[in-house]
Amino acid sequence: MKFEKYPISEEVKRNLLQLGFKRPTDIQFKSIPSIMKGEDVLAIAQTGTGKTAAFAIPLIDRIHRDKNSKRSPGIKCMVMVPTRELALQIGDVFASISKHTKVKTFPLVGGVEQDAQIKKLQDGIDILITTPGRMFDLIHQGYIQLDRIDTLVLDEADHMLDLGFIEDIKAVKRKLTRKHQTLFFSATINQEIKKLAFSQVKSSAIRIQISPEDPVSKNVSHAVMFVEMDDKRFFLERFVKENPDSRIIVFVRTRVRAERVAKALARVDIPSMTIHGEKDQDERSAVMKKFKECECNLLIATDISARGIDIPDVNYVINYDLPEKPENYVHRVGRTGRGVNKGVAISFCSEEEKERLEEIQQFLNKEIEVMKIGKKDYVHTLGLPKKEPDVQSLIADHEAWLKTKKRKKPKSNGTRR
Repeated sequence: MKFEKYPISEEVKRNLLQLGFKRPTDIQFKSIPSIMKGEDVLAIAQTGTGKTAAFAIPLIDRIHRDKNSKRSPGIKCMVMVPTRELALQIGDVFASISKHTKVKTFPLVGGVEQDAQIKKLQDGIDILITTPGRMFDLIHQGYIQLDRIDTLVLDEADHMLDLGFIEDIKAVKRKLTRKHQTLFFSATINQEIKKLAFSQVKSSAIRIQISPEDPVSKNVSHAVMFVEMDDKRFFLERFVKENPDSRIIVFVRTRVRAERVAKALARVDIPSMTIHGEKDQDERSAVMKKFKECECNLLIATDISARGIDIPDVNYVINYDLPEKPENYVHRVGRTGRGVNKGVAISFCSEEEKERLEEIQQFLNKEIEVMKIGKKDYVHTLGLPKKEPDVQSLIADHEAWLKTKKRKKPKSNGTRR
């Protein structure tokens, strides 16, 4: 069924059409009706399948229908996310879908001055998209009131709960004086986190799971190549030079690694940008803006950004370092192949990372295709000359030549002495 047939307001339908949303994805098709009925929902679906719109569409539509004017007497819905980038990204989605409606949305993040944020809250908003840190700061200061909230959403729920935010979530829920709806959305979830999630929803909660047998989207082709740790920079250099017009995200383990890789690329005249937790929010936002607007097509990121980059035309993801947590592999490679687009993810695996690779394959319940590299191709990538023969090799070759010479009989000239 197309969105134009859904029982949602004309304003929302018009926005969806302008955004290119014609038919719902699987997660949207299965989630929207339950959310519209006010049911609690736990939804698990692959990255890039439209999870944000799956809860944004019905929530925006409901609030728009319930309001008599654009005036907002208090926050009706709160969306909690683990990272600033994700909050801003989801804020953009909500702003696009709520255009021309009576719904006011606002992304609230830390790392920036709070005065402008406080003014925005005081002006009145309906939907707050926020990270826990700044949210609790402003709750304690009295600028955020939760007494009118009737929907709580946890996006990337597994990450929220895994990071130990469960007590924060419980604290928020204790402050929700109204009967409320709880929505959990994620791409991955394990049994322990699942129990925590179920403890925070009604017993009648609807569980929706899309493609559980393969958490990686079918739009993503992913493979691994075995490369020694010190040689990875040469393979990255070659890949970037062979794909000069492509948009690429490179994932590394730490912020120190990110800066080192960027410097190594700069030495071979390849421009790149880095994004990690050491940068303040203004810097991170500026980097994301440049990447989105194609001012620089190569972004080097840590896992802090694996769940916060929703750019539909990322051509390649390179796992320069394998992630420490297997589920982060899914979130990393999910930065490409989003929506209807195809994407490719390639992982560089060194000898010391093979144990991590095995853990990732166990998590995926399948082996990752191996891209084999021939010795000549490996040497060519490193830019090394052919190995000169050592002294022992020269001696052995000479002895072999002497034996061959002795076996040859001298020619006779037909005369006797």
